[in-house]
Amino acid sequence: MEYIKATENDTEEILTIVQNTIRTIYPCYYPQEVVEFFCSLHCRENIERDIRGGTVGALWVENRIVGTGCYQDDHITRVYVKPEYQGRGYGSYIMQCLENEIGAKYNMAYLDASLPASHLYEKRGYQTLRHDKWNVENKRVLVYEIMAKSLLHTSTGICYDGRFFVPRENTENGEVDGNTVFAYHQRDNILWADYSGGEIARGHLVGTVSESGELDFYYQHINEQKQVRIGVCHSVPRVMANGKIELVEKWKWLNGDQSEGTSVIVEM
Repeated sequence: MEYIKATENDTEEILTIVQNTIRTIYPCYYPQEVVEFFCSLHCRENIERDIRGGTVGALWVENRIVGTGCYQDDHITRVYVKPEYQGRGYGSYIMQCLENEIGAKYNMAYLDASLPASHLYEKRGYQTLRHDKWNVENKRVLVYEIMAKSLLHTSTGICYDGRFFVPRENTENGEVDGNTVFAYHQRDNILWADYSGGEIARGHLVGTVSESGELDFYYQHINEQKQVRIGVCHSVPRVMANGKIELVEKWKWLNGDQSEGTSVIVEM
């Protein structure tokens, strides 16, 4: 997975992703007149203009573009992921990349949230400033939210917000493996994450980050056998040569056999 600046050669593919996603997802929420308004807003001319301006990114997965993002100054203006690739954390990854770019110059990020996306932005810490509307054809009205998020840097040594991890090593009594993906979030020194994949149907963890970046958290998940497992973990980070983070973990089950184990997870 790699998010890089889009080039003019990517125009056609990005246009197709944006238009197809709008026409697939938005009719579930909006009348056709509003759908057509979004399509005209994200037309070829506007996408070409933004690519020339250097503010469009393309998310590459397995040698193909599956998503795109765009910003203007402190405003996120376009985030779309192919419908068949949604629900895998790619949209959150694009958002994090956009926030990193905006955060280099600004302390706040703003966006106009459509109905399909507003609840996702809330999970990323965005708050609604106000509701607004736009009149479209046939007296249809587009209602949307103007949202904002503080990008002030955390006081902890490492910020885990928007990072994705996968296990590289685990002892035999553990249940996560290389197919499990952890999506981390952080506000101040509070940490939480969702994880799933492999033997894990759904999991969640919550804890704290020390000034040095070490993690202490409780985790719970439901495995593929429909068993609920609960545990506690302490993680020590190491920044690798490629700039990615490795976490060496010591954990203990709080139910079941209450055994202990170690694991190593690495940033994607």
